[in-house]
Amino acid sequence: MNTLKDDLINRAKAKIQHELTAIENSDDLTQAQKISQIIHVFAAICAGVAVQPIPFADIFLLTPIQAYMGVRLSAVMGQPLSEHESTEIIKEIAGVVGLGLLAQQLVLGAYKTFVPFLGGLTTIPLVYGLTYAIGRVMEQYLMARQKNQKLSSEQIKSLWTQFKKEGEKRGKQSESSIKKTNLE
Repeated sequence: MNTLKDDLINRAKAKIQHELTAIENSDDLTQAQKISQIIHVFAAICAGVAVQPIPFADIFLLTPIQAYMGVRLSAVMGQPLSEHESTEIIKEIAGVVGLGLLAQQLVLGAYKTFVPFLGGLTTIPLVYGLTYAIGRVMEQYLMARQKNQKLSSEQIKSLWTQFKKEGEKRGKQSESSIKKTNLE
């Protein structure tokens, strides 16, 4: 399983790096546009990874990819983070919204266990929304940090709810293109 996990993470990172280079080096995009495009790329990649029929392994596959999203967002925002620092921020966010995040992971695992092929495909909007919310909350977290401020638990929860709904909607809209590319 480690070989499959490593292979999926490496393919995802290679695809992400290819797309990120074009986004991050573009002089035609504002910082806000770059952030939006980076979050979309990562959300789509994570949704594509989640289609893989590996029950309950998503958290081990998605977390490193989402941590890398934080690294790229922080770089674009002029506040470079290491993957470890990004993972710590994600853990902090997850700690605040924890039960919702845990419930989603259990649903993903159950889908893949009891309805393996259909279940993997039905997770696309859910995982896209989850990754989108992580990216958007991290963006807000980093913006507050730039101002030497800290988001409260209530602010994180409110942002999470807002961005998760928005992300799931975008995930449904992007579902067909995600199914086509699925890390090819």
